[in-house]
Amino acid sequence: MSDDAQTPPRVYLVGAGPGDPSAITLRAVACLGKADLVLYDYLVNPRVLDHAAADAELVCLGRHGKGRIMRPDEVTQRMVSASQSGKTVVRLKCGDPFIFARGGEEVEALSAAGIPFEVVGGMTAALAAGSYAGVPLTHRKHASAVALVTGHQGTESMPLDFAALAKFPGTLVCYMGVTTSRTWTSALIDAGRNPDEPAAIIRRCSWPDQSLIRCSLRTVAEEIERRKLRPPVTVILGDVVKEAEAVNWFADRPMFGQTVLVTRSTHQAGALAELLEEQGAGVLTQPAIEIAQPDDWTHVDQAIGEQVSRPFDWIVFSSANGVQHFLKRLSATGRDVRALARSQLAVIGSATAMALARYHLQADLTPDEFRAEALAEALAKGANGKRFLLIRASRGRDVLAKALQSAGGELAEIVVYESRDVAQPDDAVVSALGEGKIDWVTVTSSAIARNLVVMFGDSLRKARLASISPITTSTLRDLGFDVAAEADEYTMPGLVEAMCAAEAQSR
Repeated sequence: MSDDAQTPPRVYLVGAGPGDPSAITLRAVACLGKADLVLYDYLVNPRVLDHAAADAELVCLGRHGKGRIMRPDEVTQRMVSASQSGKTVVRLKCGDPFIFARGGEEVEALSAAGIPFEVVGGMTAALAAGSYAGVPLTHRKHASAVALVTGHQGTESMPLDFAALAKFPGTLVCYMGVTTSRTWTSALIDAGRNPDEPAAIIRRCSWPDQSLIRCSLRTVAEEIERRKLRPPVTVILGDVVKEAEAVNWFADRPMFGQTVLVTRSTHQAGALAELLEEQGAGVLTQPAIEIAQPDDWTHVDQAIGEQVSRPFDWIVFSSANGVQHFLKRLSATGRDVRALARSQLAVIGSATAMALARYHLQADLTPDEFRAEALAEALAKGANGKRFLLIRASRGRDVLAKALQSAGGELAEIVVYESRDVAQPDDAVVSALGEGKIDWVTVTSSAIARNLVVMFGDSLRKARLASISPITTSTLRDLGFDVAAEADEYTMPGLVEAMCAAEAQSR
C-alpha cells in the first residue's frame, strides 16, 4: 500500500482469479462494490462484474482482434486522473495483479503520482491448474519446486535464461506462450531439457470450456498449431503431469461446456446462475423483465392500515418478490411484522416460504404443488366468509383471485411491485444467440417467455429452452417454441435438475 496509511485507497489493483467467477476473493468483491470506475481486462469473466455497484462505470480495455486495445500507459493515466477527480477505481486483472500482469509497473506510476492504493491478490492460472485441471504443481515423488515463466523473452536487461530453466529441478509453468511456442520449446530443448518431458496444455483454466491436452515438450508447439489454440493458455512441464487425475471433477459435471442464458430480473439472476455454475455451465445474463416498486403506494398503504385495524384472515403471497416489497413497505409505514400476527400466511411455493423466513415469519400454508391452481384449491376449502389479502405483481394470472371469490371469500388485491418488459437486449447477447453460441435459455415465467420472443425472435430457436413449469411451457408452445426441459418441481433447483437430466440424456 502507499506510504500514507491514514489515507483510504483511491485505487485497488484487484485479481479476478483464473476465470471461475466463484474463485474471486471476498476482499475483491468488497472493492468492486465500492468502485465508481472499473477498468477490466477482456479475459475477466463477465460474471465477476456483477459484484460492481449498479451505477459503476465499467470499461473493458479491449481485446485482440476486436477493436483497439488500450496501451498500458493509457490505462495508468486513466487510473490516475479518475482517482484525482475523486473517484474510487478498481483495476481488475485476470489472475493475480503481480503475476505477468504489469501490476508492478502500475503501482510505480500510482506511487509517483501520490495516489493511495491497495493490491488485492487473486488466484493465478498456475495455481488454478492443480484444482481445476487435476495437474499438481508439486508432488513428493516428482517436484519440490515450481518456476513461473513467460513465453515472451524478457527485457534486454533481463532475458530468459534457458540454460538455467533447462536445468531447473522441478515444474515449469509457462504463461503467454501461444504465439512463441516453437521459440521457447526449442530453446529449452536446445539448452538440454528432455524433449520427452510430460507436458500439459491447459486452455481457459477454470472456465466452462476448459480443455486439457497432454503431450510432451517436443510436441507442445505442434499441438498448439494443429488445434489453432488461442489465449488464455498455460503450459505445464514436468513429471507432475503424470499424476493428473484420470477423472477430472471439473469437466465431469453435467452442464460442463454448456453456455446458459439466464433471463430472470437482475436482482434474481444471481441465485440461478450460481446453481448452474455449480453444475459446470457458463452463464450469461440478460434480464427479460425488470422489477420495480409501484409509482403509487396508496392502495398498499390503505391495505396495511386496514390490516392493523381489522386484520385479514389470510395474507397470500404469490412470489418472493411480493414478500420483499410488501414487508419493506410495511416497515416504511412505521410498522413491523407484529402487524401480521393475527393473520395466517399462505405462499405459492418453497422459494416464497424461504423469503418469508428471512423476515422470521413462517408460512401457515404451502401447497404440495407450487402453482396457483394448487394454492387456490387449498385455500378455497375454507374460504367462505373469510377475508383475503392477495399480494401480487402488476401482471399475472387471476386464477387465485377467481377461485377465492367463487368459494365465497372476500378479496382485496394490492400490487406491491411492477413487472416490466426489458425493451433492448445487450448486443453481445443478441450476437451470441444468433451465432448459436448459447446452448440453453432459461424461461421462468410466462411474462419472460413472451418478451424473450419479442427481444430475440427466431434466434431463440438456436438454443434449447428450459421451462420452470407446465404453465410457462404452454405459453412457449402457444408462441410456437419447443421446450427441451421442464422442471418437475417448480423451483430454481428443480429447473437446473431438469436441465442436467436433459443434458445427460442428449449425451
